[in-house]
Amino acid sequence: MTDARFWDVLQSSSLPEALHAQLATLGDGDLLDFERRHAELHAEAYDWGLWGAAYVLHGGCSDDTFVDFRAYLLSLGRDVYESARADPDSLAYVSLDAAGETWEDWTSPTMHVIHQRTGQWAFAGSPPTSPLHPTGEEWQEDSDELARRFPRLTAAYA
Repeated sequence: MTDARFWDVLQSSSLPEALHAQLATLGDGDLLDFERRHAELHAEAYDWGLWGAAYVLHGGCSDDTFVDFRAYLLSLGRDVYESARADPDSLAYVSLDAAGETWEDWTSPTMHVIHQRTGQWAFAGSPPTSPLHPTGEEWQEDSDELARRFPRLTAAYA
């Protein structure tokens, strides 16, 4: 599966269920390729800047919630994902699910297909690994640092 095809599949699904249905049409090889690329981009988004943006947006963000947020961020498409990676505060200009009601539903989308095919909740390949530590500059939640680092998000969501 090419990178362009990966993003086409992801961006053409406005709901998690639509993505699961699209993925169900893929053969095993393409499903595995999708899973690997999703895991790779998900891991690349393990960054303090994005975590801070999610914290401001959601009014707090645990590690589990940040896992879900990164999957949700991928669902918003290549342009939003890449812009947010470069400047997390750019998310202030995107229509977002700040309540996080669907974030978890975007996590591990290939597992839904494997469950449908086999009855087991499993990955198409080896379980993806995550980096041990976020990249970027750490922030402190009990200070004004987040408002300073994310002024547009703070104005829009705080």
